[in-house]
Amino acid sequence: MTLLLGCVADDYTGASDLANTLTREGLRTIQTIGVPAEALALDGIDAVVIALKTRAAPAGEAVARARAAQNWLRRAGAAHVMFKICSTFDSTDAGNIGPVTEALAAAAGATAAGVAIVPVTPAFPETGRTVFQGHLFVGSRPLHESPLKDHPLNPMHDADLVRVLARQSSRGVGLVALDIVERGAAAIAARLGELAGQGCGAAIIDAVAERHLVALGQAAFALPLSTGASGLGLGLARAAIGDGKISPPPPFPAVGGAVAIIAGSCAPATLEQIDAAQGIIPTRRLDIDRLLTGGAELADAVAWAGEHLRDRPVLLASSATPDAVARLQSAQGRQVGVRIEAALAELSAVLVAHGVRRLIVAGGETAGAVIDRLGISALAIGAEIAPGVPLLRRLGGEAMLFALKSGNFGGRDFFRAALTAMGVRV
Repeated sequence: MTLLLGCVADDYTGASDLANTLTREGLRTIQTIGVPAEALALDGIDAVVIALKTRAAPAGEAVARARAAQNWLRRAGAAHVMFKICSTFDSTDAGNIGPVTEALAAAAGATAAGVAIVPVTPAFPETGRTVFQGHLFVGSRPLHESPLKDHPLNPMHDADLVRVLARQSSRGVGLVALDIVERGAAAIAARLGELAGQGCGAAIIDAVAERHLVALGQAAFALPLSTGASGLGLGLARAAIGDGKISPPPPFPAVGGAVAIIAGSCAPATLEQIDAAQGIIPTRRLDIDRLLTGGAELADAVAWAGEHLRDRPVLLASSATPDAVARLQSAQGRQVGVRIEAALAELSAVLVAHGVRRLIVAGGETAGAVIDRLGISALAIGAEIAPGVPLLRRLGGEAMLFALKSGNFGGRDFFRAALTAMGVRV
């Protein structure tokens, strides 16, 4: 079967965010963890999102893994591949957005109708991310003035995406400004052709409303490659479906077993969600120093969880404020986050061994570590819990439900909503 759309995502929560968007727009979608086996059954599947954990990886590693994923998607018949990035464009001056985009374009021979250029946008107005004159806004604030600037791994202090992408690209980066986008797909395509003729290898596309994403999707779908956040996926999905109608997938069957929430994100949204959950379910804030210096905190956390899991969900959190994170990084190095993620992944594996079958994870890097540790290879996409966060069901192996949440996604009561979606009353 030929895929309508193939996608390569640079982290796991971003992948489920995109898969949620594609499913909501009508594409029957699955998410794989890493490059799947050649024999993966695709009957009845319109789109595959390959989730990688490469956002903070060395650029060379990110490029190699993304190219392997794209090769698989091309062999599966995908004429267009989308490289899914974060809507806050987290990327250092060394990459990885620029190097991966250029490598995928080179491998794909990214030309159509004489255009050798990749359209790029992190815009998703539904979630408050817009691009105007090449600058990324979070709500009404430029990215570098918003709370999202302080990502622990890739802080973003420049909202000018043309400038940001140019610093990590070998070819020029152009802009398709809003006045052109307003004129529709043909005008966007014509401007991309002009920029390609000027030597640009990529172009940032302005978008402040859903109609702009739809127009961009139509223009981009005619090319082999695009780069962007889930909003771009919305436009591509509509272009792929056209006037066709696709039957929605059936609801997931119920899954029993214990329920746990693991929170590793330090984003303001997650911190608020933890505060809200403390009033409704047993909550344990993990001692980071003890977690990193031996197994005592892990053993104590498991014992604590065991006292409550028989009849209630539990929440275990390593999340901390930006100031606390800065102090921890100063004392133990910037890679301390990787060690915390590994500890949370081990904690999750032990909880699953003790009967947890429904698991909610807050934080992109944390979710990646947890899913890898559990050996999950593919996920079916279910109902939307919150914008960008679907219910997920394990494909293959014992039935499990997941919700993988990017740190900044979801409202204050997200954890309650996720528990309800998993059939838990709180």
